[in-house]
Parts: sequence; structure tokens; C-alpha cells
Amino acid sequence: MHRQLLVFFTLFSAFRFSIAASASDWRSRSIYQAVTDRFARSDGSLTSPCDPKDRRYCGGTWRGMINRLDYIQGMGFTAIWISPIVQQISGDTFEGEAYHGYWPQNIYALNPNFGTEQDFKDLVAACHSRGMYLMVDTVINHFANRGEIVNYQAFVPFSDERFFHPRCEIDWGNQTSIERCWMGNGYVSLADIDTENPTVIEIWKEYLVSFIPKYKIDGLFASTPVGISRNRFGANFLVQPMFTPKGRYGIGIRSDVICPYQEHMDSLHNYPFKELATDAFVSSAGSMAELVKVARQMQVQSKDITLFGTFMENHDNPRLGSFTTDIARLRNLAVLNILTDGVPVVYYGQEQALTGSNDPLNREALWLTGYSTTNNLVPTFTVLNTFRNYLVKSATSFITTLATYTLLSSSVINVRKGNVVLVLTNSGEGCGYRHSCQ
Repeated sequence: MHRQLLVFFTLFSAFRFSIAASASDWRSRSIYQAVTDRFARSDGSLTSPCDPKDRRYCGGTWRGMINRLDYIQGMGFTAIWISPIVQQISGDTFEGEAYHGYWPQNIYALNPNFGTEQDFKDLVAACHSRGMYLMVDTVINHFANRGEIVNYQAFVPFSDERFFHPRCEIDWGNQTSIERCWMGNGYVSLADIDTENPTVIEIWKEYLVSFIPKYKIDGLFASTPVGISRNRFGANFLVQPMFTPKGRYGIGIRSDVICPYQEHMDSLHNYPFKELATDAFVSSAGSMAELVKVARQMQVQSKDITLFGTFMENHDNPRLGSFTTDIARLRNLAVLNILTDGVPVVYYGQEQALTGSNDPLNREALWLTGYSTTNNLVPTFTVLNTFRNYLVKSATSFITTLATYTLLSSSVINVRKGNVVLVLTNSGEGCGYRHSCQ
């Protein structure tokens, strides 16, 4: 189903009908991304089996997440991003089950596998009682159908073929094709919604205007904005401060391709930085020079780099632990993740140094780690988030000050952001390095 994927998102800006946080509010947050089905079970089990290769529901729930909020907040995270909550196609397919949430069929109903509506409302309330924000991923671009013969009547509220583009295969080098053709395959068809259709636009607006205050969430991630028409839907909807677009497309990692999308959304996932940081730090052969180069390019070419999502792992890409188990290299990447430009986004299990490679192996059950708070990178992220949260409260200019990147050697870079100076190396464990900061 997936190619090499590029993830976009914008941080939620408040609009007059919602109680959502503004983009400026989100800039100060540190986000923990969790796949609901794989984060925590209601029964609290630490041994319930879950083989990600099976691509089936493993039993994670909103109630289970409520019971493990101490774990997330204890690491200093101040916001949570969860996978889509709406009703999906049911049953098993050749591609597995819809545990991930990206095969929607009815946006007015919640996914019963994750719990009841009251369970979800309780999760939102539990986050807010702790001063934490909650974001919900949502799918704007498509609806899912088992097999090639599409039953449009099963799609709620878009229950007619006229709301969708005709089936065609995507040409990933053509923007019009990306906006109008279908993802998916013969096992699960992802019918592409006609986002230039005025009726479609109005239905989505009405839905989101009511959805956000109903559940009192702080933001939405809207999947696949690159596949949504910018001529009409984008111009009349995405550019309004209404929701958080996020998308997944194989259009490369060039800053000059990604940055123009910030004209239509507050922010994007900083894929160029993630890719070059991974390459630079997972081995001593990585290019620090290329990382410094792309970091500077992103600052120049973006509208506001401080609103980009800074991440090192997500549900569509191999985990860092699949490239290296060197804890020193992983800690250096954690420092970049939290203390450089942008809004930190940490994928669940990254703190446990999980090793899953490509989807679906990177969607492990976190309960099998026992939620250890002493092993692997949990102490590292706790210290880093505590430090960043202190800087946000005591010197708000820290999060809006651009970092400066300096190449000190082929294996060492200096990153200075306000009064914070970082010296990072890809040399790995057992390699001593000294640097005098003036």
C-alpha cells in the first residue's frame, strides 16, 4: 500500500467555532505520537501477544491510554497525537485489519475497537486535567473499500459515486494525478474524494466545525493534504485556520518541494531534516555536512521553521533502532529531536529503542516493554523535555530563535539555539570528544 512516504502536518490554529489551541500555543508543546491499538490495553496486560506482521487489532484502547498517561507525562511530554478514531472497514483483508485507522467508512461513528464515545471523552478530559493537549489524526482524502468493486453506499456521509474521482493509478510525478487518482490496491481500494466538489467542501466544513467542540480536542491532523486539491478545497479550506493537515506521499525530501506547502498550512513534518539526521547519525560514515546544509536550507526556504514538526521516527518509516543499536547515537538523535528548531514529535516506542523496520514491523505493542522508565532512552527524553519545558517557561524566545549549525569535523556538529549550545557526534559509544564553547 505504501511507497516511501513524506509526511506533512500543520499545527492547529484556532477558528471561531472551536476551542482548539492556536499554532503559537502548539509551538511550545512536545508531542508524543501513539498508535492507539498498540499503546495500552484496558486490562493493563503486559504480556498479551501482538505480532505486527499479522496487521491485526491487538487490543489497545482509549481507556488503556488513560491508565498510562503517567508514563507519557512522566517523560515531560505536554501533548499527545493519537491515530484516527472514526469507524473503519471491518474484518480481515489481505492487507490485514484497519487497526491503524486509515481505512475510514463512517466519519460520524467512532471505532468500537478502541472503546466507547464516553471512553474517548474521558481521554480528552484526562489529558486536559493534566494540562496536556490532545490531537486526533483524521483522513480527508479517501474512504476505504474491501476489494476492487466499490460499494459507495457504505461510505458515510459520501454515499454516492459523484463525490469521488474516477479510479486511476497515481503518477507520483504529476500533482494533478496525485490529487485525483487513487491510493490502495486490489485488496483495499482507497476511493479518492473529489475535494473540488462544493458539496464535499461544505460537508467537511460542517463536520469539523461540530466535531472539534463536541469532543473538546485541541487539534486535528488531516491526512494526505498533498492529495487534496489546492485550487478549491485547499484555497477555501486548508488555508483557513481550521485544522491540521498531514499527508503521506512519495514526492521526495527536497526543501524547495516541501516548504511552499506552508502557504496552505501552518506547518509540515520536517522530512528533509529527519532523513539527513538519520543518515548522519546512525553510523560514523554519515554526512554531518549534508545535515548542516539541509538544516540551513529549511530555515531559509520555510515560512516559519519553528512551527515544523521535528521528528526522527513515525508509523510509516523504519525505526532508528532498525539502523543502529548504539545508544550514544540514539541519544544524540534524541537531543536533535527535542532541542533544535520546531515542535518535537516523538513516536511511541522510540523511548524504548524499539527496532521495528518498515510498516507493519514498526507498529509494535508497547505493553510488551513493560513501560520501563529506567531502560533505554526514557531517562534521556525525560531530561530533554524537562529542560525544554523549563526554557519555554523561563525564556519564551527560545522556541522562536533559530538555531545555528556549525560543522566542527566530519563527525561533530555544533548547534547553538539562544543560550543553549549542543555538541553532537556520530562517533558512537566509547569515543571521547572534547570541545571548548566560547
